[in-house]
Amino acid sequence: MSEDIMHRLSTEGVDPLALAGVNDGNLVELAKRLGVRVSLRGDTLTLQGPLSAVERAAQVAQVLVDLARMGDTLDVSDVDRVLSEESQGAATTGAGGTDGEYKIILPGLRRVIGPKTAGQREYLHAIAQHDIVIGIGPAGTGKTYLAVAAAVDALARKRVRRIILARPAVEAGESLGFLPGDVQEKVDPYLRPLYDALEDMMPRDRVQKAIDSRTIEIAPLAYMRGRTLSDASVILDEAQNATGMQMKMFLTRLGVNSRAVITGDKTQIDLANREDSGLLQVERILPGIEGIGFCYLSDTDVVRHRLVRDIIRAYAEDAQG
Repeated sequence: MSEDIMHRLSTEGVDPLALAGVNDGNLVELAKRLGVRVSLRGDTLTLQGPLSAVERAAQVAQVLVDLARMGDTLDVSDVDRVLSEESQGAATTGAGGTDGEYKIILPGLRRVIGPKTAGQREYLHAIAQHDIVIGIGPAGTGKTYLAVAAAVDALARKRVRRIILARPAVEAGESLGFLPGDVQEKVDPYLRPLYDALEDMMPRDRVQKAIDSRTIEIAPLAYMRGRTLSDASVILDEAQNATGMQMKMFLTRLGVNSRAVITGDKTQIDLANREDSGLLQVERILPGIEGIGFCYLSDTDVVRHRLVRDIIRAYAEDAQG
């Protein structure tokens, strides 16, 4: 024991439960994975053990503290992901980079959103640097969530006057004509994930007020035809299910002082003919155009339950034979 060292990290401003997890599960996992003793008392996280283990644990723990300080409630899968990034040399700068330039302060809520992975950091950087960003990756990587957060931030800072969120309204071969209800009731199930993302970032009454005033518009992709989308943050979600013609229509709607983010997952194309996907088409023909950025997220960027990442990998391996 004489060779053990002790290292203390400040957790001032951090919700202890958000950091430690249920029944201190996150701390237990950190201790088990890295061979150190971990304790959280007051505003101090203490690490004790062999020098090399404590040095590594300190880097991982600091990233977890930074994430918790931004308002995230962590679980064991977050510990696992940060450990994985740290082993690849990607976690040493913390969640938001060395200067926190990608942290988004949400208006009306005491929360901050920032990238949890290196891939998410690159994605937010691309959104900041390009007029059109195409984010491609599997489920659970935060493609839509971070794009909506960046749009809410731009609206709050008055960089744009409105947010427009669109999705293809026909998926898995279903036709809206066969669904019950009026037009709004037909398309609402397809658009619900966009409402959910917004309501996680703004008080619900403010979301509804913004929709009523058309400051925020959530609509099926088909409703974009013939319009010019100026002074707006525009997001096309589930773009793998937009046809080539729909994608061209969407891209040519962009007006003055507008930026667009297109998100999609190439493994979840529901069109009858996979090659009709507008996402595959733009991936083929748009690279190299100045002002358009492509960002690829992978299973290492999954921020949902740990099993989501494992499921994605299993399906990928099965598809490869």
